[in-house]
Amino acid sequence: MTEDEQFMLLAMREAEKAREADEVPCGCVVVKDGRVIARGWNQVETLKDATAHAEMLALTAAEAAVGDWRLEGCTVYVTKEPCPMCAGALVHCRPDRVVFGIPDSRGGACGGWINLLDSNPPLNHKCEVQGGVLADACLEQFQSFFRAARAAAKERKRREREEGCDAASD
Repeated sequence: MTEDEQFMLLAMREAEKAREADEVPCGCVVVKDGRVIARGWNQVETLKDATAHAEMLALTAAEAAVGDWRLEGCTVYVTKEPCPMCAGALVHCRPDRVVFGIPDSRGGACGGWINLLDSNPPLNHKCEVQGGVLADACLEQFQSFFRAARAAAKERKRREREEGCDAASD
């Protein structure tokens, strides 16, 4: 197993925390000198904050860990390709690398839909991007979450219909 795969497994553990909280299962870890310095998992619903993506929370924690907003020498591991908001934050934080699991062709901003980390004309920072690390495992984590969410919604609707029929017959 490669070092990138080992750290992606840690990001997947963070994603599992999100899933357990009924959040979209995206997880992130920030690594410097071979050591995890920050972790984050999606908490949009929990915190009622649209910016509480795994990457944003991990970047804030990493900045606190290094005592600077610049994350030079760091690698960010995230289970799903960062969105434009998170990619913009990555540009400003200046990590050396971003490694993600599954690409997002509809909203990814590290090459899937657009690439803010290697734009032309360039923004103030470019970093190396590596996608597809443990992609199948990350994809299964996402798909199983959404399968369960769809099944729960379908069951809720079925119960509501039954309750409506019971009330009408009373």
